[in-house]
Amino acid sequence: MSTIFKVLIFILIFTTNVLANCIDGDCENGHGTMILENGLKYVGEFKDGKRHGQGTATYIKGEFKGTSYIGTYKNDKPHGQGTMILERLKYVGEFKDGKRHGQGTATFVNGGNYVGGWKDGKASGQGIYTFAGGNNYVGE
Repeated sequence: MSTIFKVLIFILIFTTNVLANCIDGDCENGHGTMILENGLKYVGEFKDGKRHGQGTATYIKGEFKGTSYIGTYKNDKPHGQGTMILERLKYVGEFKDGKRHGQGTATFVNGGNYVGGWKDGKASGQGIYTFAGGNNYVGE
């Protein structure tokens, strides 16, 4: 499965409301632990029953086991500073409404990385892509 497809699945996994069980704490307005029907475990802050504030979400079963997001949530979606870890990609930076948006760094397992702007989940604006061999591309 391609990295782009897995990023799209990541967005779906971490932003979709599915049936959930609160297994510890206050999952309405406080700090708690929730396991969603799709295998996502979330530990963090809640507001009005939604993930809101600081939290860590990790997919604990199936094909996406180990996929995680650590950072800030707003209305059940990654929003603000955070770290997304996928099988072939690690992204550290800003999120808006569940998507990479703002400034951030994506590091790929092939040794390459991109540092720069993001908009609606895609590289956008000025940035630097460093290839595994050390060559750089600077531009838009």
